[in-house]
Amino acid sequence: MNNQVTHKALVLGGARSGKSRYAEALVKQWSQLHGDSMRHYIATAQPMDAEMAQRIAHHQLTRGEGWTLHECPLHLSEYLSRFNSSDVVLIDCLTLWLNNQIYHFGESCAQAQLDPVLEQLVNAVNACPANVVMVANEVGLGIVPLGAVSRLFVDNAGRLNQMLAAHCDYVQFVAAGLPMTLKAPRREEGRV
Repeated sequence: MNNQVTHKALVLGGARSGKSRYAEALVKQWSQLHGDSMRHYIATAQPMDAEMAQRIAHHQLTRGEGWTLHECPLHLSEYLSRFNSSDVVLIDCLTLWLNNQIYHFGESCAQAQLDPVLEQLVNAVNACPANVVMVANEVGLGIVPLGAVSRLFVDNAGRLNQMLAAHCDYVQFVAAGLPMTLKAPRREEGRV
């Protein structure tokens, strides 16, 4: 990588798979490769209860210093326009962001409402001049959930992951803390 080329990466995995830790390490690596670029952490989680507040605090503690924190539970597409080519941005996590979108639209949330929001995010990621690493849960490995809203969420989490993966230079799947390369530029296959 050189200072003129920016990259996009998608890090997928299940709950507690180590995907956030891997993504943070990747951002640190890219930051150093770009002359200690500014590291930005976009958090999409909202502390809706005490347990979630504890999870957020744990992530902040383990992440350490050297990050600029941005809380952005909904308007991620617009927020990405703030960064420049000297930044390395971590978005954690797109699955929570999608959940926030569905919750924002309410119980009557429909596919027609989500389609433009997902497309807008993909376009914003592509247009962002910064190096961007995104974290998302792979939720399609289990059973089909009961309930229309749950199925809407799972379907769109899968769609969003596929849409972003098509535009990313790197796609990693993390299980048990071990990354597996799903997509990388030919000359760098197996290395991120």
